[in-house]
Amino acid sequence: MTAVSEQTGNWLAHFTAQVPAAPWIQALREAAFQRFVELGFPTTHDEEWRFTNVAAIARTEWHRSLTVAAPNVTDEAQPHLAKHALYDRNAFVALNTAFLNHVTFVQVPRGAVVEQSIEIVHQAGHAGAATHPRTLILVGPNAQCTIVETYLGTGAYFTNAVTEVVAGEGAVIDHYKVQQESLEASHVATMQATLGRSANFSSHSISLGGALVRNDANVTLSKGTEATLNGLYIVNGRQHVDNHTQIDHAKPHGASHELYKGILDGQATAVFNGRIIVRKDAQKTDSKQTNKNLVLSDDAVIKTKPELQILADDVRCTHGATIGQLDAEALFYLQSRGIGRREARDLLTYAFAQDIIDRVKIPALKDQLERVLFEKLHEHAE
Repeated sequence: MTAVSEQTGNWLAHFTAQVPAAPWIQALREAAFQRFVELGFPTTHDEEWRFTNVAAIARTEWHRSLTVAAPNVTDEAQPHLAKHALYDRNAFVALNTAFLNHVTFVQVPRGAVVEQSIEIVHQAGHAGAATHPRTLILVGPNAQCTIVETYLGTGAYFTNAVTEVVAGEGAVIDHYKVQQESLEASHVATMQATLGRSANFSSHSISLGGALVRNDANVTLSKGTEATLNGLYIVNGRQHVDNHTQIDHAKPHGASHELYKGILDGQATAVFNGRIIVRKDAQKTDSKQTNKNLVLSDDAVIKTKPELQILADDVRCTHGATIGQLDAEALFYLQSRGIGRREARDLLTYAFAQDIIDRVKIPALKDQLERVLFEKLHEHAE
């Protein structure tokens, strides 16, 4: 308890210095901070954090964010805020909830079709600061929308984000998370989506920056729900990215599709842990999970662990993972056609990532990601 007390004690002054909130928010804050103190930061002895060491985050005395405004959350958010991304088991979610201040609240009414994408930009405040972005997205029955969350910043800082998505019956949501944090920053994030009957939800997680990155993407399906989780992570140098996903088929006739791709170079490390749960009553579930990794350096390391937990008997579920290098024959073929080795390497790597980029339905975002991908590949090519 001494180590835990030392780590959590640094947050107490920040917690008590917050602007007073409405009683229901204050109660959430206090319960979450108490739970954070009890849990402490996870260590590599915890199974879920076995390959991701957050000791540097725990030991750093982060500055308080410059945001001192009173919480802006309306009473309409009360039935859902902190009811989906639960803080009882996750210390980072507890810490985020303890610092509920500005909450980005998106509400799409029943039957509405929002043509333009809803842009949410989280800009880190200043070097050495800890920020706790909180987003709540409520999409009514039969409504449709596209949401893009972007994380940016410069310098060394800590972003601890939580996004809750609640989809009503028949809702259609296309969600994108683009993480382009500073290469000195730490980024920990949880996305929890609770999907109503016959809803259609797709999530695209793009991880390009950050020194240490942990993404938790969790989805709970209802009857007849369809969910898609796509991910692309590109790391180089000493970057570390950890993607943990959980797709929970709680009701029958649900379908889920998951494809995560990683490109690793330098001495970078990555983790993929994908869990599919099929509950006892979730008959007729159809689920497929795939993780593919392209390792460009002998010093890069990927740990991948796809999991199935099936409690029903009438289901169709598959999972798989691959780790490989660039195809030597393909490289030779391109070079034999007059393409230089570096350009050939870039082309093959780009083609590997293009499968995810092509799934982006927003033309401007797709163009942006293609430019960033080209720049990263060109920068790190041999």
